[in-house]
Amino acid sequence: MYAWGAHGVEEAMVNMTVKEILSATGGRLLCGSENTVLEHISIDSRNMKGNDLFVPIIGEKVDAHGFIGQAFDNGAAAALTSEHDVMDSVRPWIRVEDTKTALQAIGSYYRDRLTLPLVGITGSVGKTTTREMVACALSAGYSVYKTPGNHNSQVGVPITISEISPADEIGVIELGMSEPGELTVIAKIAKIQMAVITNIGVTHIEQLGSQENIYREKLTIQDGLAEGGILFLNGDDQLLKVTEAKKGCRTIYYGTGENCDYRALDVHLEEGFPAFTAAFGQKRIPVRLAVMGSHNVLNAMVSLAVASECGIPMEKAAKFLQEFTGFKNRQQIYHVGGMTIIDDTYNASPVSMKAGLEVLGSITKAERRIAVLADMKELGEKARSYHYEIGEYIAEHPIDEVVTLGELAGEIARAVKEHAPHILVKEFMEQDLLMPYLKEELREGDCVLFKGSNTMKLGPVAEAFYRS
Repeated sequence: MYAWGAHGVEEAMVNMTVKEILSATGGRLLCGSENTVLEHISIDSRNMKGNDLFVPIIGEKVDAHGFIGQAFDNGAAAALTSEHDVMDSVRPWIRVEDTKTALQAIGSYYRDRLTLPLVGITGSVGKTTTREMVACALSAGYSVYKTPGNHNSQVGVPITISEISPADEIGVIELGMSEPGELTVIAKIAKIQMAVITNIGVTHIEQLGSQENIYREKLTIQDGLAEGGILFLNGDDQLLKVTEAKKGCRTIYYGTGENCDYRALDVHLEEGFPAFTAAFGQKRIPVRLAVMGSHNVLNAMVSLAVASECGIPMEKAAKFLQEFTGFKNRQQIYHVGGMTIIDDTYNASPVSMKAGLEVLGSITKAERRIAVLADMKELGEKARSYHYEIGEYIAEHPIDEVVTLGELAGEIARAVKEHAPHILVKEFMEQDLLMPYLKEELREGDCVLFKGSNTMKLGPVAEAFYRS
């Protein structure tokens, strides 16, 4: 079992002053009082929670320095700047060399004042669902803080950490990665006691070049793993099953194979919902999840493993986990007008696309199973072949109709036509034409899966059917 010191925080963000921001960043106060108290950090000038430090990030298209005035109008108490040298203002302006680097320094400074343990979650697919399920299992024994929304980047993680309060006893932090070196940066800020790697897929292969490069980058989560920490690895993943934690840390494998310390036995679906026996040593705990798809068995197993290593009995953690029903746009199921709508539009990769299709195929009471699939983005030079593979997968499963949106998704349609000509296929390049077709086509008794990358904006299309 993992052991840690006292819980909580010596001084919450509500007590951080401009003077401490200066100390953390090495910045220079241009005007205002160094005794100004700050309660939150914001990078959005339109939204302030009260007494915020506004951090203007310079992006590829927009330099937020132009919105500092708006931030103050909306309640900011202070602002960083890398573009001003002299100001005449009542409110503090803090000059730094680079605002993003300064934000990271503030996050690291604040983390050093926290004594609660953090669990870091990374992986190619399933980070957010795993984060939510781990937090759910841990809530059986602790007050849990978790990453809000998708704040898992070099900018999001420092803000996430700054919102941890004295009431929180353990945190579950999602650590994302889209470019080389990014995970190292945020892992060192988070300084985690436990690390989870869900899998090694092909998401972001466009930026990283190969699956092997993705694997190497994901392992850099250990750059922020404390001495004596635990690395939880998916023992069913071909690359992770032969991986071990860095020296001084423990490795725990979870999955369905005999190589796994925490293992799921007798896995089966009951009307799409996974049921299995969770095994650890001599313990055997029956589990039935309230989220669909057998891929969630692995998410559940690592959640039970983390909870168990934190001293929570598996049966107690399993009881909490069985109450988890997922969240918006991630395999959410709605029953409207005699139809079953599966909204899985938050994002898409080959692995998650197949998982969604498995859920669709598991709905036994459907008169027709219809897959509405849009492009999967950031898959690099093999993008077309990955889409074609999805079509081949569909051909072997009980799907009655495939509707595609986008050029890449057209490869899914092509494969289905070639391998399963009995399946009805309709292709669209624009939402404006897709929506009228679906409104005319879908009827009572249908089960419909909506799945695609977030940038394809399939979510509003799905919502039109379960919110109408």
